[in-house]
Amino acid sequence: MSLLFKPHPWHGIPIGDKMPKSVTSYVEIVPTDTIKYELDKTTGYLKIDRPQRYSNICPAVYGFIPQTYCMEKTADYCVQQTGRPGIKGDGDPLDICILTEKTITTGGIILEVIPIGGMRMLDGDEADDKIVAVLKGDITFGDMKDITQCPDPIIDRLQHYFLTYKEIPQKQNKAKVEITDIYGRDSAYEVIRRSHEDYNMHFGDIEELLTSALRG
Repeated sequence: MSLLFKPHPWHGIPIGDKMPKSVTSYVEIVPTDTIKYELDKTTGYLKIDRPQRYSNICPAVYGFIPQTYCMEKTADYCVQQTGRPGIKGDGDPLDICILTEKTITTGGIILEVIPIGGMRMLDGDEADDKIVAVLKGDITFGDMKDITQCPDPIIDRLQHYFLTYKEIPQKQNKAKVEITDIYGRDSAYEVIRRSHEDYNMHFGDIEELLTSALRG
């Protein structure tokens, strides 16, 4: 089947057999993009979400981890870590920011990355975690094991982008976006595991479904 049809980036690309220590990522946006692209969940193609109206440009390669879904288990972990009740999952694949010294010029590609931590972000009452990872084999960032090894200005830049990219001057934002904390590798592993469990709970084990379909 994989020889006949292009796999859906969210459902058809495996998360990786070394998950959560190493995961596959699908790139939606690169730092040179002045347009915000995102995956169309129905067709599996990249679509234009919106042109960037202001000077905010994503400071890292950005996308999501296939076969993840931020729902109940992901939200429950956010509640545990923040102590805030009523948080729910945002209903999207798990977002990921990828650090690399190389210039990646286009989205719509997959790559293997090593998670080193993340940002616990709340968009209103929705858990919207941003995993931070390094490109496997990257000369500058590839040896990092935990986000504590990452220079503070890089994390500051990521935080600034996600806290401001939805802001419109002279208009009140409908939902408050905040980053409650920056967490390390072990917490990132837990978020990835839970989002993968959420995916399997809502969509079923995709590998088992595909195997069953091919058999009969």
